[in-house]
Amino acid sequence: MAFAGDIHFTGKTAPLLRNPATAVGPFTSLLSAADLTVVNLESAVTTRGTPEPKEFHFRAPPTAYTALQKAGIDVASLGNNHALDYGRVGLLDSLEYAEAAGLPVIGAGRTREEAYKPFVTTIKGVRIAVLAMSQIHTLAESWAPTATRSGVAMAHDLALASRAVRDARAVADVVVVFLHWGIEGSNCPKGEMVTLARTLSRAGATMIVGTHAHVPLAGGWMGSTYVHYGLGNFVWYTGGGPSRGATDTVVLTVTLTGSRVTGTAVAPGYVTSTGQPAPATGTRLREVRSRLDAAARCSGLAASPSP
Repeated sequence: MAFAGDIHFTGKTAPLLRNPATAVGPFTSLLSAADLTVVNLESAVTTRGTPEPKEFHFRAPPTAYTALQKAGIDVASLGNNHALDYGRVGLLDSLEYAEAAGLPVIGAGRTREEAYKPFVTTIKGVRIAVLAMSQIHTLAESWAPTATRSGVAMAHDLALASRAVRDARAVADVVVVFLHWGIEGSNCPKGEMVTLARTLSRAGATMIVGTHAHVPLAGGWMGSTYVHYGLGNFVWYTGGGPSRGATDTVVLTVTLTGSRVTGTAVAPGYVTSTGQPAPATGTRLREVRSRLDAAARCSGLAASPSP
C-alpha cells in the first residue's frame, strides 16, 4: 500500500490540471506501483457554492479526480477541513463528480452513515477497509454529518470513531484509518492525537496514517498498530523553498503479509516551485532526513510492534 499527503489544485497548482496525466508529477511511478494508494484531497471539487466563514478556501474542477487516477491513486479522502469550503452544495458536487469518475472517496458523505463508511476491497485474498476522519476543530460542529445531513466524518466523538473502526474490522482483515489531525507546522504529535490513536488501536485499527500539519511527522508502533502521524504536503501551492520544512513530503509504503504489517518505508521528497512533489536528493535529502529524525524523537512510537 502507498500513502501520500495533502493535495489540492488551487492557485499555483491549478495550472497542473491542464494536463491531468502529469499533474501529480515524478512520484507517480511509486504511487502507481502499489496495490492500493490513498491520498488526502484537500479541496472541494465544485464550481458552485458559497465560501464558509473560515480563512482559506480551496476548490478544484472535476479534472482533479482525473489527475489522481492518472497518478495511480485508488482512493481519496475528503475527511478534512476543506471538503466543505463551499458548503454542502460544494460537498454534494464533490461526491457526485467522484462517482462519475469512478474514484472512491472516504471521510465525507450525504449522511453520517455514508461519511463513516469505509472503502472495502480484496487484494490477494486480504480484505482491506480504509476509513477517513478529521480531528480539526474549525467548524467541526457545523460540518459534522447527521442521520439526515451531509458532512465530514469527525473523530472528536471517540465512541463514534471507535464504532466505525469496529464495524470495519467486522468486515475486513485489515483496517486502515486515514486521519486529518495535528498542529500546522509542528512535526510532533499533540496529546489529542495520541489519545485518538490509542483509542482506535484498541478498537482494532491495523494502521493509522495522518495528514494536515503541512510538515511530515514520524511513524512507528503503538502496540500492534502501525501509526504514521503525518505525511506533509504533497501537491501544494507553497513549494519552492525550505520554509522550515513546510516543503518536505514523504510517500509512505506499507507491506502486508496476510493481515500483518511486515514492512514500512518512506521516500523523502519536497514540494517544488510548481507545487508538484519530487524525490529529494543530495543536500536537500540530508536536510529532509534530519527533520524526519527530529520528528521521530518526539513521536513516542516504538521501533517494533508489541502485543
